[in-house]
Amino acid sequence: MIKVTKLNGRELVVNADLIEFIESTPDTLISLTTGRKIMVLEELD
Repeated sequence: MIKVTKLNGRELVVNADLIEFIESTPDTLISLTTGRKIMVLEELD
């Protein structure tokens, strides 16, 4: 599980097994295997 912060400031926990890839566009975008995409405040690294 990975704790991240959405752009609106709300924190959530993402199941690391569901992460397909992460990209910086310049915001950090997490793409899940379910097809859902989540923009977060955390840097790519």
